[in-house]
Amino acid sequence: MAQLASPIQGFKMTPMSAPQTVRCPNCGNIGERRYLHSNLVRTQCPHCDYLMVSCSETGRVIEAYSPGLYQSSV
Repeated sequence: MAQLASPIQGFKMTPMSAPQTVRCPNCGNIGERRYLHSNLVRTQCPHCDYLMVSCSETGRVIEAYSPGLYQSSV
């Protein structure tokens, strides 16, 4: 992948990858996963508003939002 100039010294930026279709771990509907700059992975679902950004090397969660599910939506 091509390296882009970064305003933060030592931080390597790469272009975002094409989205991968995955099942949402929150509701089970179709969501998407993208590999972002460096080693970040964003998984999101448009159906239930699930979001998780994590490190692909360590598995640590950087940011997450997971609304509750209600019986009527299951």
